[in-house]
Amino acid sequence: MAFALDHVVIAVGDLDRAVADYQSLGFTVYPGGVHHGGVSHNALVVLADGAYFEIIAYRQAAPDNRWWQVLTAAGEGIVDFAVLPENTERDVEAARARGLDVEGPMPGGRLRLDGVRLDWQIVRPATTDLPFWCGDVTPRELRVPEGAIRRHANGITGISTVRIVVADLAVSIARFKALAGPEAVSVFNGIPRIDLKGTVFELIGPDNDVARRHLAARGEGVLSLDLRGSTPGAFDPKCLHGADLSIVG
Repeated sequence: MAFALDHVVIAVGDLDRAVADYQSLGFTVYPGGVHHGGVSHNALVVLADGAYFEIIAYRQAAPDNRWWQVLTAAGEGIVDFAVLPENTERDVEAARARGLDVEGPMPGGRLRLDGVRLDWQIVRPATTDLPFWCGDVTPRELRVPEGAIRRHANGITGISTVRIVVADLAVSIARFKALAGPEAVSVFNGIPRIDLKGTVFELIGPDNDVARRHLAARGEGVLSLDLRGSTPGAFDPKCLHGADLSIVG
């Protein structure tokens, strides 16, 4: 099984403002559309390695939606991340055989601004230390554009590292082994790592104040991202809408 990082979800209060801020940081932002049901809409920052940021905002209250709950309780920022399965049905069967608790596949999709309908299948794990899955029904290139939209004035080309805060390292390591197979998990300098087609997921336990604050406010999930780029450095945090992004070269 060979999952790849599909996207990272950044929830914001005002989509137009967030789009303008990310453009000011040198990102090319592609208008997404309205999700089925009309509750939320989005824009995408698609990177050359095929992964992307989904900037999502809500058009109406969604009290049963976890992303909306985190946004309203803890503020803007990263609320989830997704992987791309090779074959959704087959990969669900394999993960369940290794003991992973997942729900789905369930239908998802959105309508692009040009009227093109996109459909995919969602698979959700029982816990938020793991990514959800987004398996395309319509061709992925309709959902994730190719070409010039993937070039950015700031030189960013991809996501190299995703840091994930977890409540219990041993438990989360076992879950990731069930997700991607035991061979996908290794330890480097004492940090558990999962390498999915060139993007490394690092697991961070609750042994420092930053991790503990994240767990208390937002639960298990993505803490920060390292991005590939030509000029290492930091972005103006005021324009990131709560996301912790750094360029590592």
